[in-house]
Amino acid sequence: MIARASGNAPPNAPPARLPLRLAGATTHLRRGSVRHRLTHRAEMVLIDPESPMPPPFPLRRNRFGLLSVSDRDHGGPPGRGRGAAWARQTLEARGVTADRLALLTTPRFLWWGFNPVSFWLAWRDEALVAVIAEVTNTWGQRHAYVCRHEDGRPITPDDRLTAAKIFHVSPFQDVAGDYAFRFDFDFGARALDIRIVHRNGPEGVAASLAGPLMPLGRRALAGMMLRHPFGPLRTLALIHWHALRLALKGARWRERPAPPASETSP
Repeated sequence: MIARASGNAPPNAPPARLPLRLAGATTHLRRGSVRHRLTHRAEMVLIDPESPMPPPFPLRRNRFGLLSVSDRDHGGPPGRGRGAAWARQTLEARGVTADRLALLTTPRFLWWGFNPVSFWLAWRDEALVAVIAEVTNTWGQRHAYVCRHEDGRPITPDDRLTAAKIFHVSPFQDVAGDYAFRFDFDFGARALDIRIVHRNGPEGVAASLAGPLMPLGRRALAGMMLRHPFGPLRTLALIHWHALRLALKGARWRERPAPPASETSP
């Protein structure tokens, strides 16, 4: 959990300015009969998806570029997304209204795009009231888990928001059990810490995404490309590398079930 100094903004208050760059790490710890651990650098951007201002070069919005973030890649099926309009419609269907939205995601690199998970963050009256975890598997399927309190109260770093796991992500994990989400953002100190734990009896995975946030400019984007070369292609290569390691360890392969009928839950 992020350490906070007294007198700072309330936990999970919105950032004063966007865009920002996450230069952190993601860690997965698999428990159960076959144990496995991985830690890799994570380079992502946090943007205002409704801002009319263009992002700094070479990042592009809704157009081709060396790096780009497009509405068609988010908010609905991959390649047919509707961006922030979808996020607002999804939240409003659950009685959630938002003053501000932000999207945490990995940009496309040239023609290639793949995000195992992106996050839509929603604030009302300076309080975080919902997070949509947009999960995409390597078969081109997507499901979004809408994390919120039923009574609409703010989400704090102490909260654990649960959702039944209904979407196939890994062929080495059952579509069973549930997820527990925890969101800890300190935009004043420019840091975030997201934890997702899959619980399925003795089996499951604990995943985290954490690190510092920095202003997003040309130099920062150049550094992102140097530290995380080829972006989505690197992510896909690492996923398949760890799948091979799990298979060699004797992890049991599960057949891929049909995706859930609804694109969002709960």
